[in-house]
Amino acid sequence: MNTATASVTAAPQSFREVWLISAGHGLTHWYTATFYLLLPLIGKELGLSYTEIGLIMTVQHLAGAISNLPGGVLVDTVGKKGYLMATSLFWVGFPYALMSLTHSFWMLLVCVTLVGVGNNLWHPAAISTLAHRYPERKGLVLSFHGMGGNVGEAVAPLVIGALLAWYGWRSVVVLNVVPGLVMSALILLLLGAFSMSREDGAINVGAKARGAREYLRDFATLLRNKALILIACSSAFRTMTQTGLLTFLPVYLAYELGYSPFLVGVFLTVLQLAGFIAAPIGGHLSDIMGRKRVITASMTMTAVMIVGMVLAGKSSAFVVFIALVGFFLYAMRSVLQAWAVESVPKNLTGAGVGLQFGVTAVGAGISPAIFGMIADAYDIYTGFYFLAGTIACANILIFFMPSGKLVQAQAAASAS
Repeated sequence: MNTATASVTAAPQSFREVWLISAGHGLTHWYTATFYLLLPLIGKELGLSYTEIGLIMTVQHLAGAISNLPGGVLVDTVGKKGYLMATSLFWVGFPYALMSLTHSFWMLLVCVTLVGVGNNLWHPAAISTLAHRYPERKGLVLSFHGMGGNVGEAVAPLVIGALLAWYGWRSVVVLNVVPGLVMSALILLLLGAFSMSREDGAINVGAKARGAREYLRDFATLLRNKALILIACSSAFRTMTQTGLLTFLPVYLAYELGYSPFLVGVFLTVLQLAGFIAAPIGGHLSDIMGRKRVITASMTMTAVMIVGMVLAGKSSAFVVFIALVGFFLYAMRSVLQAWAVESVPKNLTGAGVGLQFGVTAVGAGISPAIFGMIADAYDIYTGFYFLAGTIACANILIFFMPSGKLVQAQAAASAS
């Protein structure tokens, strides 16, 4: 029995799957980062207010909130995770091309709704795959997955900012479909061929057959899982901070400071590069020191740095504070995901991740709309103080989390 257990734990010898899935994750965030950069241009062309700009992102994330839970259930009941990831990546990229045809606010909302649905099929499939194949290194491998997102969000503003110097935004969104199509084909080919050659734990193997009543009974235990609910709610407040910042930082830089699209892209790249550096540090430290310590420290410093960023204003220190916000904000993202996976039974990981991301997407949807209304009613600086408050709320919820051993014991009890 001990030999068998050891062999299962040591099975993944290569990080090939980690790099491939992380690269795919980077493309899902590539499109999101592109849209954040395009929002000021679209807003000016369509004459949108701060509230309407915020509502665009609210609709996208609420569509994701509605689709996340069914996406998680689909992963648990169907399996075939490699195929689901490839489908998600294609589904994310294609609606952005449709935006080139839009000339109204309402058509734009339809496009971002489609993006929200496709984008949130990715995480239940990808995160559950990585967590189960590398059970002793969840924090680290999920931080690599998060780094993929940071790379996508760091490179996209530079590339798209440069393209906008030669092309209009409508041409750029059409050209931008190509990377997603290529990456979707690579995942479909390499994950499919690679995993189908494995007999144990194949990524594209079908899920174990279970009756609907049995699955719903098991799923109901997730709603009574205190640890998972607290993690999900804390993640939602953290994402409120992130989404509000990513939506309105480009608007602030373009409208208030008068920066060009390329310079706006440079600032967003600084934010994401800092997050790229922070992700593996946070993930590795959480594997050693525990999830709670890393998350609490990161959230506290994020709130402090956002206030510092606002106070820095137009000074050179503004760039430094942007980098520090990115470092601490992204250091905790994969740690929260690893903590959520640990709090649920293995056969419900997809639904658990879907529940976490569904609640998170609700927070992401609320934040831009509230920020936009605050900015219209007062000023954009007051909106940034609101974001400091959301990360403080996320930190308060973490104080009520049970210890790591108790979380795992509760997950084991749910499984039994």
